[in-house]
Amino acid sequence: VQLQASGGGLVQAGGSLRLSCAASGRAVSSYATGWFRQAPGKEREFVAAFSRVTGNTFYADSVKGRFTISRDDAKNTVYLQMNSLKPEDTAVYFCAARVSGSLYSMNSYHYWGQGTLVTVSS
Repeated sequence: VQLQASGGGLVQAGGSLRLSCAASGRAVSSYATGWFRQAPGKEREFVAAFSRVTGNTFYADSVKGRFTISRDDAKNTVYLQMNSLKPEDTAVYFCAARVSGSLYSMNSYHYWGQGTLVTVSS
């Protein structure tokens, strides 16, 4: 499966953005998908993901209650709705897909999109 992330941009603190991750090659429903982010000078970190077994959603504590991961199988696309954005949310956001393994671990994800930059100004 190929993944292409889009939707990043510049937004003021308190604003919202919706990131999209369009899949091609295979149905995104065949995988469990997630979002990670990497801020300048920092390691890539988990943001949100679906459980492959239950379809339940999981979030990093730092985004819980503000971000929502969702999926539209008809459009073969995964979304990340980001509300109440903070300057510390500034990062390159990556979508990824896995077949197995821990949903929190980068090493579990076999397929990655190219990343989209989100900048939140104070």
